[in-house]
Amino acid sequence: MAICVFCASSQKIDKRYLDLATEVGTELGRRGHTLVTGGAVVSCMGAVTRAARRAGGRTVGVMPQVLVDLEIADADSDELIITDGMRERKGIMDARSDAFLVLPGGIGTLEELFEIWTSRVLGIHDKPLVILDPWGLYDPLRALVDGMYEQGFTRPDVFDAISWTATLDEALTHLERPSHPLTPTPGELGESTPG
Repeated sequence: MAICVFCASSQKIDKRYLDLATEVGTELGRRGHTLVTGGAVVSCMGAVTRAARRAGGRTVGVMPQVLVDLEIADADSDELIITDGMRERKGIMDARSDAFLVLPGGIGTLEELFEIWTSRVLGIHDKPLVILDPWGLYDPLRALVDGMYEQGFTRPDVFDAISWTATLDEALTHLERPSHPLTPTPGELGESTPG
């Protein structure tokens, strides 16, 4: 499989997040998966790609020129795709991936997560989407979306479109099993329908 990993590029985070990214990359490479990332050499993005390559995995990085100009591109990537902007970057990452794994990250990671999550709920794709969150960083997000559901802003199947996991073994079990498409219904994303 080609598995896209969304993760942090911040260099101010605790070492445990870098260790998690290294563990993820190692296991993806060991299992023969191709890793798709945003193409940076810094923080978790760099850690996951280096580990995947050390374990024999193939890496694909996708990065806009503006970030290449900041000299953070992973020049050792098996394939480094340079784009004009962020939207093109995400489109290529989506198209090149069979599944998505979200590690702890910042607002960029959240933005990527929500776009993939939304398009899965709408039935635009049926690729597995998994969050790996051993330390509960995303617990408030999960509670927020649960509250949105309770208030009628999201459909019940919003949680069917995503798997929340706390261990790498659990995350990979969800990523590697066959996916089942969701069926879009009126009132996309849960907006209340008349009647």
